[in-house]
Amino acid sequence: MATVNKNLSNFDYSLLPSAKDMKIGIVVAEWNEQITEGLYKGAMQALNNCGCTNVIRKDVPGSFELPLGAQYLLEYTDLDAVICLGSVIQGETKHFDFICEGTALGIKDVSLKYNKPVIFGVLTDNTLQQAIDRSGGKHGNKGTEAAVTAIKMVALQKELQ
Repeated sequence: MATVNKNLSNFDYSLLPSAKDMKIGIVVAEWNEQITEGLYKGAMQALNNCGCTNVIRKDVPGSFELPLGAQYLLEYTDLDAVICLGSVIQGETKHFDFICEGTALGIKDVSLKYNKPVIFGVLTDNTLQQAIDRSGGKHGNKGTEAAVTAIKMVALQKELQ
């Protein structure tokens, strides 16, 4: 398991690029709200720690709707990046596989379509406890990691322009 003995929120913020002038969108899935709200709090804390104050949040029903939510934000607003936050927990059917694959590919497609970072901050866990552990629990917060990724990718794009 990739997160065993690793805290996802362990960053030295002094080494990260400033996000002071960045405009970031966050799309949050309402499904598994306990988890996605934890991810959102982690993302916002990281963005604030790096100086980002220009953040737009939009909610969508579930993780499968994250790509379209991100596309709407990029289509109708002027953003540097979008962070997609969701949680899909394994059940008894193949539904989990379809939602995870569709969400991942959709997020990738939106990123390439708009040539902007669209960050995959979606937990795909086997149990609720695993999701809790990764949304502010013993393994830190994947939302924090997603926000740091967005900041780094926006900084890279600005550097290369």
